[in-house]
Amino acid sequence: MTHINALDPGASPLDYYGFELRRHREAAGLTQRQLGEIINYTGSLVGQIETARKSPTPEFSQRADAALETGGLLSRLVDLVLRSQLPTWFRQVAELEARAAEICAFHTSLVHGLLQTQAYAGAVLGVLDRVDLDDRTAVRLARQRIFESGEPPVFWMILSEAALYQEIGGPETMRGQLAHLLSFESHPKINVQVLPYSAGAHAGLQGSFDLFRFPSDPHIVYTEGYGRGHPTANPDTVKDCSLRYDHLQAAALSLKDSAGLIRRVMEERYGEKRCSDGDPVA
Repeated sequence: MTHINALDPGASPLDYYGFELRRHREAAGLTQRQLGEIINYTGSLVGQIETARKSPTPEFSQRADAALETGGLLSRLVDLVLRSQLPTWFRQVAELEARAAEICAFHTSLVHGLLQTQAYAGAVLGVLDRVDLDDRTAVRLARQRIFESGEPPVFWMILSEAALYQEIGGPETMRGQLAHLLSFESHPKINVQVLPYSAGAHAGLQGSFDLFRFPSDPHIVYTEGYGRGHPTANPDTVKDCSLRYDHLQAAALSLKDSAGLIRRVMEERYGEKRCSDGDPVA
């Protein structure tokens, strides 16, 4: 077990965060338990974060910043901490998401991680491996903080209609996930389109991909396999995928019609089933 007196702030972003949390807590004259009571967390959790045994969340960081009057230090550090907890092969993708001016995603069977709900993300990540599931889910959701930045990217997601019917986590989870997608219906920078079954053969039959566009740097295409990612700036690949994405957008439903289909699937497939007297069926 890592002892706090031996904590090396240069060992990792998580260790540095813990070091700074401890330093500011002690400067405020508070015990771990006292700080926990102030920010509505247990003293044990404070201790685990200080000793780099538990990852902090953005909410924890905001509360600790306010209680310790750090000037937002921990909230600035938490993004770096959570990004460092991503699988090594995926960290480059998170950096691309944070730097891109525009992200164009096409997914065939899953909602993109940037638009997943907590329950949906947990169900996806929990397949075959539930170790540290809450922490891994929090790390995935932390990527969505790019939409809270001063200059968030424009995000286009084309989602196969099949993903609306792929029941992940159960009806309640799916209902929440589809409702979450509908919450972006009027968002100026987050756009969701559905590629319907009626599109037939389409330009994305080879699989899902993401296209990252930057103001001055070369554009990058990202594809993913089991346990590894494949980013490339090869001009021919980028040109091919850009053309494919244009064709996918042309074949997809409009933003309005996509929202209508999502709403219909949410209500008809995942809505509460009721008896003839109006009571929900258990």
